[in-house]
This record gives sequence, structure tokens and C-alpha cells, in this order.
Amino acid sequence: MLKRFIERPVLSTVISVLIVLLGLLGLMKLPIAQYPDISPPTVQVSANYAGANADVVLKSVIVPLEQQINGVQGMTYITSSATNTGSASISVYFAVGTDPDQAAVDVQNRVSSAISLLPQDVINTGVTVRKQQSSNLLIISLYSDNPAFDQKFFTELCSHKCNSPASTGKWCWGSFGIRFSHDILYAYMVEA
Repeated sequence: MLKRFIERPVLSTVISVLIVLLGLLGLMKLPIAQYPDISPPTVQVSANYAGANADVVLKSVIVPLEQQINGVQGMTYITSSATNTGSASISVYFAVGTDPDQAAVDVQNRVSSAISLLPQDVINTGVTVRKQQSSNLLIISLYSDNPAFDQKFFTELCSHKCNSPASTGKWCWGSFGIRFSHDILYAYMVEA
């Protein structure tokens, strides 16, 4: 069988070109993701009730919001927490494959219907609804031999960069997330 390909180099070339063309066609048609979505889409609802302890926040903010949010389409489970500083946080988890944009809109609609049930101080400060990625996109480790660039310096640097209008992110103890601007990445010839 191999002798046939050796004796007929044109046949070998045609078959090789055909395999390459089929590979290129498959490469363009197949969906390829570097990191497929394996973590469930999450929507975070946060509010602040100044001067209230955790029990008051739980009863007057979290319970009304959870009652309205519960049962939103595609939701798998919900978690919430309240602190003695008056902050409330509710995380709504959706089934893998749910459109995160639509999930955020659905939760926002449910939160809007619960606004009238909340205390006036909470309404004045606002209730925030945002999508949240529960997996890491990028982990960066920073190190310097220079004593001026210690952990405090890097923590302040990360905090300043994440709180700037050009990026959004959530970080704690030196780890943070940033949403990159596609225009800026394109200017540096980097594709996302």
C-alpha cells in the first residue's frame, strides 16, 4: 500500500492538500474556547443599610429581596450574608449554560419589584445588581527585591487600579479581577 504512494507522488500531494483543507475547514467551524464555562453564572445583589446590625439587615433587607428573587428562571440556589456594618450580599447561582446577561436582567427585574419593601435608607443608597464570575480568569504574582515595593505597596496599587473608571473588579488580600477594554488590547496587538 505504501508503495503506491511512493510511485505516485501527485496522488500523495493531492491527499495531503485535501487533509489540510479539511483540517482548516474544521478549525473554522468548530467552537473552540481556551477555558470553557464550567462554573455556574452568578449574579450578586448588594445593599447597604447604614447603622444597622446583621439581624436588622437580615430581617429588613435580605428577607424581602430573597422572597422576590427566589424562583427566577434558571436559578439553582441562592446564598446571602449580612454584616454588623450594615452591608447585605446575596449571590444567586444559575445552571451552567444560562445566559449571564439574561440572568442579571431577570434578577434586576425581581429586585426592582422588592424596592418598595426595603427601608428608605437602603433605597437612598441603592441596591446593586451585577454579574459575577466565580472562577479566576488570570492569576498574577508580583514580587520585588526592592523593600520599597512590599505587600502593602502592591495591595494599594491593585486597589487603586481596580477602583479606577477604566476597570472593574473585585479583589481581596492582593488578588483581584479586571475587565479588559478590547480597544486597549487591540492597540497593544493582544486578542482576548
